[in-house]
Amino acid sequence: MAKHRIYTSSFASVYPFYVAKAEKKGRTKTEVDQVISWLTGYGQNELEAQLEQGTDFETFFAKAPKINPSRTLITGVVCGVRVEDVKEPTMREIRYLDKLIDELAKGKAMDRILRKSAS
Repeated sequence: MAKHRIYTSSFASVYPFYVAKAEKKGRTKTEVDQVISWLTGYGQNELEAQLEQGTDFETFFAKAPKINPSRTLITGVVCGVRVEDVKEPTMREIRYLDKLIDELAKGKAMDRILRKSAS
């Protein structure tokens, strides 16, 4: 079965849409970066390097320094798909990120988005 085309899309090509979605709802690029860092373990410099290199989604998640174990607490529907039911690991990571960005844009408190009360 062929890979979904998002796997080979550069993370940098989608990142501006994450930021725009958040900013449209009064959130900041810094908060978007914080969410990405929480999920993947990339520091700010590492994240910027990934963006500059045009790293694809599959590699972005495969080479993430420290995928957050609390990400399994992320549940709900994004793009009509229940996040916790996604079987393919890379697609699940992408959906986790989509869900976090949605929560950010919906105005949830950062502590709730980053699942701090559950850790």
